[in-house]
Amino acid sequence: MRDLPQRSNEKGIQMADVAARAQSRKQRDAIPRPVPRLSRLAVERAMSSHDQIAAILGTEILRGIHRPGDNMPPEPDLITRFQVSRTVMREVTKTLAAKGLVVSKTRIGTRVRDPVHWNFFDVDVLVWRVRIGLDDEFMRSLTEIRRALEPTAAALAAQRRSVKDIAQLREYVREMGHSGHSRQSFAEADLDFHLAIGTASGNPMLRSMASVIEAALVASFSHSSPVDDASDHEVTVNSHAAIVDAIEARDEQAAAAAMLKVIDIGVRRIDSTRKKRGANR
Repeated sequence: MRDLPQRSNEKGIQMADVAARAQSRKQRDAIPRPVPRLSRLAVERAMSSHDQIAAILGTEILRGIHRPGDNMPPEPDLITRFQVSRTVMREVTKTLAAKGLVVSKTRIGTRVRDPVHWNFFDVDVLVWRVRIGLDDEFMRSLTEIRRALEPTAAALAAQRRSVKDIAQLREYVREMGHSGHSRQSFAEADLDFHLAIGTASGNPMLRSMASVIEAALVASFSHSSPVDDASDHEVTVNSHAAIVDAIEARDEQAAAAAMLKVIDIGVRRIDSTRKKRGANR
């Protein structure tokens, strides 16, 4: 991501932001279908100058350009770099602080915090992390949090599901089973399925894990996708259907086990793809 184009003053930035938001609303209203669910992580989105600066600096922190324990560049230097007002720059610093990336102290400056404080449940932080690249440690962390939480969500859904929940889950499985999917469209249907499990669990905190699931799916399908192979596609769809069968039967253990199987199938697919690519080098 490049630094922002020069702007004469804060008023000009604010006017541009208002115009951009108005144009964005107009474009959304003209589209007679839902915005793709994975758009936030998978593709670039229109951002205000504040968001762009936060994304640039946040990404630099995650990359290690600004290391934990080090001070961020002085505020005047950042104002000069991005050609924005002190007000905008201070709002950016507040945003980064709210995400656990930095802390500001009088007479010390703005310091990068230890990674233990970084909020990876924050959607923006996950966006920036996904765009940096998908190393083994990141993929392992995503898999571990999914294995810790999604089976529990499936088990709770088996306890609390409604007839409407089952119908919705069946519909998402049918959508996943359609032929002609792109990686993006299949991932969107898959995400809808997993979010519906969270809803059926009746636990709003589990439902709020959407950004983590989304990041995991984007990361997974950037390597490989079930739609790349017909037999893999069938196995994946059937394994999701097995989750719904267990939830409908109110079998908590079976629902949790079926969810673990789905997660592990995705992990094995990535490992297999990586090995094949390594062998072809």
